[in-house]
Amino acid sequence: MTETYRNYIDGEWCDSASGRTVDNVNPADTRDIVSRHAASDARDAAAAVAAAAAAFDGWKKTPIGKRAKILNDAAAHLEANADTIATELTREEGKALNLARDEVMRSAQTLRFYAVEGQTFSGESYPNDDPDMLVYSLREPLGVVTVISPWNFPVSIPARKIAPALITGNTVVFKPSSDAPLSGYRLAEAFVRAGIPKGVLNFLTGSAAEVGPTIVESREVRAVSFTGSTSAGEQIHKSVPMTTRTQMELGGKNPLIVMEDADLDRAVDLAVKGGLSLSGQACTGTSRILVMRDVKQAFTEKLVAKVKALKIGSGMTAGMDLGPLATRKQLETVLSYIAIGKQEATLLCGGEQLSDGDFAHGYYVAPTVFTDVTQSMRIAREEIFGPVLAIIEVDSYADAIAQANDTEYGLSAAIATRNPRYMHDFTRDIESGTVKINRTTTGNLVNAPFGGLKRSSTSTFRESGRAGLEFYTQIKTVYQGI
Repeated sequence: MTETYRNYIDGEWCDSASGRTVDNVNPADTRDIVSRHAASDARDAAAAVAAAAAAFDGWKKTPIGKRAKILNDAAAHLEANADTIATELTREEGKALNLARDEVMRSAQTLRFYAVEGQTFSGESYPNDDPDMLVYSLREPLGVVTVISPWNFPVSIPARKIAPALITGNTVVFKPSSDAPLSGYRLAEAFVRAGIPKGVLNFLTGSAAEVGPTIVESREVRAVSFTGSTSAGEQIHKSVPMTTRTQMELGGKNPLIVMEDADLDRAVDLAVKGGLSLSGQACTGTSRILVMRDVKQAFTEKLVAKVKALKIGSGMTAGMDLGPLATRKQLETVLSYIAIGKQEATLLCGGEQLSDGDFAHGYYVAPTVFTDVTQSMRIAREEIFGPVLAIIEVDSYADAIAQANDTEYGLSAAIATRNPRYMHDFTRDIESGTVKINRTTTGNLVNAPFGGLKRSSTSTFRESGRAGLEFYTQIKTVYQGI
């Protein structure tokens, strides 16, 4: 029997006001209903915001050591239940089981990082000419923070938002993606098991259309942290009150430049891991491969051979390289872009939906490689968010940089080269918030800032690392005389 999971509002697990639920389906086998979740509406959203507002004063006055203990205890809960949570994550989202477990453990690491780092994040004192005056700054929490997270990293992304919000004294309204709600539930449950006071963390599931306006536009909400599509992020950014901060981590069209001196086997490995290991469903995933003319043929042959050898299947299958796409909508989007690509460029491999045998009830697409791609083509300009790689021929380093930067996005970029000059210049020439040298475009450290440029971000506050604490605090400057 499929279990039904409820909201957590004001310290209580509760059904949605409507009493409705929605099914959470396994993308590898849609006959498998993983769980059912509350279909919340504006009434539930208003209750969550009100509970967070009421709890704020008490939470901000809670000693930071007690806040840190809750984060550490929540981390311990994730670690102790990593196998179970990872299995559920794979069933509802599709990624390989080992990657799902890595995500759960990384999320626990994130909570522990902020439990420590948050206790050293404070204001400063300022020298001045008056011996009878002390001038210093205080960092204070903002108030109610809304966290809206996507389905592709349904534990680690909300963890890196919620942890800095809580340790700095804010209260949280957390809405996970409707396409991976159970993983979000397990993260919220970890905080509940850790003893978080009522109202400090409120969790609700439901469609963005139903709950979004309330948890974003309410004047009690002082900050919104969102990860998702650029179009949705822009809509949120425009709709919030003037006094509400936004932190938007949005789309990408991330390039990998392969120079003439690159180790081609390694470059192919970077392209496959960066672009296909999560079935292309990462905002930092490699999408465009800009290859020097002299090595394009050799690189392309190696890439196609490796892509054709990839094993496709359920994330629960050991040795699997690519899982399904996460939703039917994503499947349809990727297939539509592949159809566009077939008209624009030359298809080298893949490009078809897999629907026979074990694939019959899942959202599977064969990993796809196009060549003869130019920057004017839609498959080179628009975010596909699927296992599709586009090879673009370039003539020089300058040409590669110009084409890599010819995009509205600026999230992540990489270069494969042995030349120290290319490495040095690339870090300065590329228009990207994350820069990788002989590494995949995907992946970022828990303790390092993360964020994009251009329309990949609001370019206001970074996530992750110590910089991730800044978004959730405001500065008050104090002049204290005798």
